[in-house]
Order: sequence, then structure tokens, then C-alpha cells
Amino acid sequence: MTNADSHFGSTGGTPTTPGRFVDRTKIDPHEILPGLNFQPVLGERSLLNFVQFEAHAEAPVHTHEEEQVVLVLEGEIEFEVDGDVRVLKPGDVAVIPPWVPHGARTTGTPCLEVDFFTPPRATLLEQAKAALEKGDA
Repeated sequence: MTNADSHFGSTGGTPTTPGRFVDRTKIDPHEILPGLNFQPVLGERSLLNFVQFEAHAEAPVHTHEEEQVVLVLEGEIEFEVDGDVRVLKPGDVAVIPPWVPHGARTTGTPCLEVDFFTPPRATLLEQAKAALEKGDA
């Protein structure tokens, strides 16, 4: 058995919910702070959140119990993880374990990033469930 066989093989099991496709453009953006819009997509045990930062927008340093992985898609952003500040560009990733202080801000350009949370970020559940019920996510 090769790595590909073990990775792509079927080990059985029963799906717990049907799969689905999501059109991000149909999810109503939620402005959490001025210039900072969220579009969450809820999975069964995870949450993916599209985050649009306008130029000069800021997500203040904060902590939460969920693990977060950030992937920058467009633009650039100054990101702080536990006091370490770096400029992230498309393709760059930050990994934030539970309770690690982190925050971000844009300077002169906007930024689109994706945040992945596991378990789902509690503060985004209501918005994500509403989008799911509307059939948008």
C-alpha cells in the first residue's frame, strides 16, 4: 500500500451529514468592527471564516479557546502572535493555539484572509447558523 492509497482509500464509516458547496458571494458580510467584515461557513466540527480587512482596519489583540489557522489570500496584513509581529502576504499562514494572544491590522491596502477554527468559534456560531438556514452557507 502506498501513501496515496492510504490517504485516498476508503476506510468505511457512515456520513453524519450531507456534503455541500458554498458560494461565498451569497453570505451576507457581518461588520464586526469598522472595516472588518466576516463571512463564516459552519462545518460539523469546524468553522471557516472569510475575513475582509479594509485599509487601516484592526482586529485588536485578543484570546479565545478555539485553535485558529489563518491563511492570507489577497493583500497583506501585519499580524501579531504572542508578541511576534510579522507582515503576512498571500500564501502565508499563522497558527494560533488556544488562548495565545493575537491580533492584526492593515496599513494602506486591504486584505482578504481565511480563518479556520476548531472547534467552531463560539462568537461566530449565530451568524454562521443563520447563513446556513438561509441556504447561503
